[in-house]
Amino acid sequence: MKQFQIAYLPIGVPTFHLESAQKAFDDSAELLRSFGEDTRVPEEMLLSVDKLQAFMETIDPDLIVLQNVTFANAAYASEMLHRFKDVPILLWTLREPVIDGGRLRLNSLTGAYSAANAIRHFREEPFTYVFGAPKEEKVIEKVGATVRAAKLRFEMKHLKMAAIGHTPQGFGFGRALDLELLDTFGVHLESIEARELINKALSYSNEECEEYLQDAMKAMNGLEKTPEKNRLDFARLYKAYDEYVKSNGIGALASRCWPDFFTSFGTPVCAVLAMLNDKGIASSCETDGYGALSMYLGMKLSNTPVFFGDPVSMNEQENTISFWHCGTAACSLARKDTGAMVGEHCNRHIGPTMEFGCRESERATVFRIGRTPEGKFRFFLTTGKILDKPQQFLGTSLVVECDNNAEEIINRSVREGWEPHFVVVYGDYEKELEILADMLNVEACKY
Repeated sequence: MKQFQIAYLPIGVPTFHLESAQKAFDDSAELLRSFGEDTRVPEEMLLSVDKLQAFMETIDPDLIVLQNVTFANAAYASEMLHRFKDVPILLWTLREPVIDGGRLRLNSLTGAYSAANAIRHFREEPFTYVFGAPKEEKVIEKVGATVRAAKLRFEMKHLKMAAIGHTPQGFGFGRALDLELLDTFGVHLESIEARELINKALSYSNEECEEYLQDAMKAMNGLEKTPEKNRLDFARLYKAYDEYVKSNGIGALASRCWPDFFTSFGTPVCAVLAMLNDKGIASSCETDGYGALSMYLGMKLSNTPVFFGDPVSMNEQENTISFWHCGTAACSLARKDTGAMVGEHCNRHIGPTMEFGCRESERATVFRIGRTPEGKFRFFLTTGKILDKPQQFLGTSLVVECDNNAEEIINRSVREGWEPHFVVVYGDYEKELEILADMLNVEACKY
């Protein structure tokens, strides 16, 4: 697979203060290389359109950092836009190094206006913009967030997602369409009936599934208390899902759960999805495809499993929103004092399902890829902290203390028709997701 590539295009003209420009060029290249990606830097500043064209012959970028090391007219940006029609752009303006009543050394800002004017005429998608010197903290943060957002966009283009079964009646909000996923996000979707994996699970012997049972026993507390038939059927289902994921190169999945796995198989899929989430496979239930993709993005940003669930309670005095679901949370999210406890489904009274409150976090991002009533995609974004709270209800749960007013978040998001499933990411990634929304030409709704 092609490696994610950053291309640094330091454009300008030789009639400005080249010593100042060279210092900015060197410092900018050092910053971009520090992100550990394949960063392509020209041997010298690109102080003519010919030099820009020659350098562009050598690159295949997934993010372009277009920087005016000095003023450059719109011809430079136009050449870049003509060659790279679908690559995200970070336009970077350098701060004037000295203001002393003397010579204008860089005039980077005027160059940025020329470049931006060309970009807006070429493209509908917003570009990312940053102003400042390479060693300023706000610049480092913005450039880093942009790199991470562009890498997410790149990784989605190589993501194969699966829909296992259909959404239950009344849950059509999560039904992902293959053409829309491919067109907007670059994601490939394949579909399989839940019965195919159920039948595959039923074909395994107990001995064939023993390693899966032992794997789960190490991660869960109390699995041995689940009735033997359900415990062994869980291991069968875990093996069926795991082998399907591996053999088909699946990176995220949305699985049907009720009623089939209770009525047709006799054992829920909840704990299987929990194990897959800990293996790095973003796995949602109720066949919520856009929920699974939301999980995938959160997991890629945080390098840890995320929580998937419903907002079920609000406390105005604590300024908190509680999120809950039946029992699919990754075992590694469990509070340390309880561990990943196992129980039975709160409504169907069949196990195993996960039963715990989630561990705390100083920073968290609540996120959702949703759709407007008109069918346009949008991102839900809000931030806060995950509190040190015990299990709130049967199933798995966590409590988010919001940075903004929880009551206003609930009132506004309900009125604006958001889907009832959200993802809680461990860490603050609002900037990255907002930039990604711009790259995809999707509305970012901040709460």
